[in-house]
Parts: sequence; C-alpha cells; structure tokens
Amino acid sequence: MEMKWFVLALAVVMYLLVIIVQDKKVWFTSIAALAVIILAFFMPGRIFPYNGSINKYFYAVFHAFGTLINWNVLMIYIGSMAIAALFIYSKVPARIADLLVDSSPSTGIAIVLILAMTGIISIFVENVATVLVMAPIALALCRKVKINPTYFMVGLAVMSNLEGTATLVGDPPSMIFASYAGYTFNDFFIHSGRASIFFIVQTGMIAGCLFFYAFFARQKGKTEVAKEKVVSYFPAVLLLVMIFGLAAVSFIHTDFGYLSGLYVALLGFTGILWYRFVQHKTRNDTWTLVKELDWETIAFLIGIFIVIGAVSETGLLRDFASFLARITGGSILAGFVLILVVSVIISGFVDNVPYIIVMLPVAQVLAAQMNLMPELYMFALLIGSCLGGNLTPFGASANIVAMGILKKEGYPMKFTGWLRIGAPFTAITTFAAALLLWFVWR
Repeated sequence: MEMKWFVLALAVVMYLLVIIVQDKKVWFTSIAALAVIILAFFMPGRIFPYNGSINKYFYAVFHAFGTLINWNVLMIYIGSMAIAALFIYSKVPARIADLLVDSSPSTGIAIVLILAMTGIISIFVENVATVLVMAPIALALCRKVKINPTYFMVGLAVMSNLEGTATLVGDPPSMIFASYAGYTFNDFFIHSGRASIFFIVQTGMIAGCLFFYAFFARQKGKTEVAKEKVVSYFPAVLLLVMIFGLAAVSFIHTDFGYLSGLYVALLGFTGILWYRFVQHKTRNDTWTLVKELDWETIAFLIGIFIVIGAVSETGLLRDFASFLARITGGSILAGFVLILVVSVIISGFVDNVPYIIVMLPVAQVLAAQMNLMPELYMFALLIGSCLGGNLTPFGASANIVAMGILKKEGYPMKFTGWLRIGAPFTAITTFAAALLLWFVWR
C-alpha cells in the first residue's frame, strides 16, 4: 500500500471524527498530527521529502513544526484576538451603534446600519464576539419598537460571518489563504492591479444590506436608546495601529517571515499590559482575559497544518485537482461554479478551516491546468466557504450563538426557520460577490 493512501485514510478518519464529535476536534487533529510525525520519524522520506540537511530521524519533527505550521499566521491570530477582546471591553462598538441609531432617519435604516456595522467590526473581531457585543443593542431596539428580534439576530450572525474573509486579520480562513498565497495585508485590497478579495466581499455585503432592508423598511419611526459609556478609546487606537501597521509592514520586503506576526503579537501584549496596569485589573482578571481567547482554534490549526501538509506532500492534492479538471471537461466556468457551489454546501455543515486548507492547493493546481490566474478559483473557494456558513444554523459558531440568544429571549428557532432567511441571504450575497469576482479576475 502506497504511503499516500495511508495518509489519506488517516485524514479522512480525522475529518469524520471532527464532524461527528465537534467538541473533541482538537483531540482528533492533534492525534492525527502526532501519528503523521511518528510515521515520518520511522520512515524518513516516505511522507516528508528528506533533504539531508539534518539527522533523518529528527527531520520529521523539524519539518512538521518548522515548515508545515505557519507560526506567523498563528501570532497574528493570537495578537488580533487580544486586541479584539479589549476593543469589546472598551464599549466603543456599542457607543458607535448608539450614534448610528441617533443619526438615522428611521428605525429600519438604523437596523440596517447596525447590521452593516456588525459586518465591519467582524473584519477585525472574532464573529462570535461581534454577535455577543451587538446582541444587547439589537434586543433593546426591538423591545423599544415592539418587533420580533428573530430577523435582527439572524442578521447579526450572517453579516458577521460574511465579512470574515475581507482582510488578513478577519478570520482563520483569510490568514490561511494569506499564508498559502503569500498575500500581504495590502494584497487583500489590491493585487496585480485588480480589486482583490476585500472589494469582492463588500459587494456581497451591499447585497446583504439590501436584502435586510426589504425586511425592515416598514419600520418608519425614529427610536432613542440608552447611551453606553465608553470605558477607554485606547483599544480602538490599538486596533487602528494594528491595521495601519500591517499595511505598512506589507511594503517591507525581507527574508524574515515572522515580521507581521511579531508586530501584531507585540501590540496584543501591549494591550494586555494596559489592561493589567492602566485599568488596574487583578492578576486573576488578566489571566481570565488571556484564558478566554480562542486557544482551541490555535491548537486545532496546528494539527490541521501538519496533517494537510502531509496530504499535500504525498501528491494527493494534485491527483484530486486532475480529477476535478476531468469532471469539468476543461470548462473554466464549470470549474468556477463547481468550486463555488460545493464550498457553499460543505461549509453549511462542516467547519470551513480544514476544508480551505485542503482545497487551496487543489484550486491553485486546477487553475494552473486551465492556464488561469489562481485567484479566480482560490477566491471562489474563499467566498463559497465563508458565505456558505450562513446557510444553516450550525454552519458557523456565530449562528449557534444567535440561536441560543433567541431561545433565551423566548423566540426559539427551528432549522427550517433559519433556512427561510439563511438560504436566500447566502444565495444573494454569494451570487453578487461571485459576479464581481468573475468579471474582475476572468
């Protein structure tokens, strides 16, 4: 039996277990990664290509932790998570929402603006955290005008999911893409002289805002809400420094591959020190803040990087790309639609992080076989997998949180109820984004 088929079997079993028992997914990816390293240790050259630079037995560990795991991406994620947690603590997002309600001519427009703001915040803040910050504002507004909060809460979840891919710091999928494609922060806006993924996603957001305006346009009255008091503007400044700093770092050409990661991690550490000493928090308070960051996703990504790295290096992904090319018959449009639709459907039910890690090289190879710029298929993959999470109530963590809040408020929602909103929203936003992608990158 060829080693690549054994690695494939290991990856498939890992995926199935992750899907079936999601609360134990870190265990399954870690065990699978350890199995890959042990196999590579005892059979050097059979899984990882051995270059003879160091002892062949230690090469397996060195290659797995030094090459396959992208530490730059992980440092960006950790640092941005810390800054996002402090941004939420500062109450600045809630204050901005209050100002939007005050300045809007009607409640319906205020709701749509809050949904748009939710999307914008989620570019830089984890989606679940964004929903938790905006939910009290949404519920207070709904109580004030005596409307059912269901559409508003679902809107918070799907709009936060939609913007996750827009920038390098948005969500793990965008960081993984940046790692694979060698994209800098600025490349998410303009790449090769063309509008990049940020503007493509914004097309989807505009379509999403119009979709929700159709629901809330009849809310004509103007509403006043209680004003939130801002704790401090320092985390907002820190967030802006991170954004503009990453843009500046993009212009620095160096062989050191961890510059942006160290920069964001240092900013995150600065924020934690500010929280501890300037805000006069106890050690327990500070430890709680750090402990509640999404360390599970970090551990999950480490395992996935190693396993999918092994799958890639055995040649299985090239085989899969050739298979897809045969299915599409060499049709560029058929390949584009296939990647888009399959990504939407799969991400409606399965975590999109491992799916993206597997499919990015497949999309790139498939594009190369058709003599295309790889962005056409890789962006289609990103759009489909991130917007597809809006399709079902368990397609993204933010959806589950929104469902839980609605249940607590006395508005329990069934799977079919979510589909009535999620399915048309996903179809409309995906179509709008895909249309711009096709015309810009084809």
